[in-house]
Amino acid sequence: MLIFNGSIFMPSVLTLIGIPGLESVQCWIGIPFSVMYLSAVIGNSLILVIIKYEKSLHKPMYIFLAMLGATDMVLSTCILPKMLGIFWFNLPEISFEVCLLQMWFIHSFQAVESGVLLVMALDRYVAICDPLRHATIFSQRLLTRIGVGVTLRAAVLVAPSILLIKCRLKLYRTTIISHSYCEHMAIVKLAIEDIRINKIYGLFVAFTILGFDIIFVTLSYVQIFITVFRLPQKEARFKAFNTCIAHICVFLQFYLLAFFSFFTHRFGSHIPPYVHILLSNIYLLAPPFLNPIVYGVKTKQIRDHVLKMFFSKKTP
Repeated sequence: MLIFNGSIFMPSVLTLIGIPGLESVQCWIGIPFSVMYLSAVIGNSLILVIIKYEKSLHKPMYIFLAMLGATDMVLSTCILPKMLGIFWFNLPEISFEVCLLQMWFIHSFQAVESGVLLVMALDRYVAICDPLRHATIFSQRLLTRIGVGVTLRAAVLVAPSILLIKCRLKLYRTTIISHSYCEHMAIVKLAIEDIRINKIYGLFVAFTILGFDIIFVTLSYVQIFITVFRLPQKEARFKAFNTCIAHICVFLQFYLLAFFSFFTHRFGSHIPPYVHILLSNIYLLAPPFLNPIVYGVKTKQIRDHVLKMFFSKKTP
């Protein structure tokens, strides 16, 4: 690592300080975070196992739910082990390349999760608004293409942000990242050079993915509500609406946390740094923790199989 006039040329190691301003209580903050993580892994694993081995759940709605669960587990695993290393074991250092890799994984799987929520909304739209064509439209081939397309979209759009950091930013004022994980803007702000292109591309990716997805998710649910309220029977309206409640809860918690964290990080200069970091951490840990609970409570098929797994009497 070379130092020129107080600036650092291409640092090989970076230092994550955790939550600035709360260093003295980070060990305690790690406890609820670790509980949330373990609950997320157990809950999502349980859903994945149930969907895999229960043939009656091999339908688009549950396949998308399995994709969401797998994405949640990977996303939370990308940040929590290193975060606990900082909080509990005083291991703040991370190599520059590993930091960029963590950044790519985090932002890519955020984009994958957004894409999965979009296709789940479209699945509900077709199931309610055009039920006779649902099985034809959501064929096995289309499900495979959706999985590949959502993953490629995320990986391809996020990858240039790594290249822009690696190729454009050579001089850094410090190697200390005021964050608990490697986030795009937290790394970019360390550089001395012009970072406008990096900022613009970050905003482009955020609005291309989250902006596009949230528009079409919203349009899907608006059309769903119109169709549901036109149903002649009250019981049919309630049944159709009930199938969407879990999706709406997951959709709201993900996008509200995403936009709140995004805007406070970029435009909330008067907000204390620890608030930004806590919001960012909660944004990545809360959905994986809450999604299995929401679907376990609101989705009868999942709830019944969970109860059957734990409380059914074993036959001799």
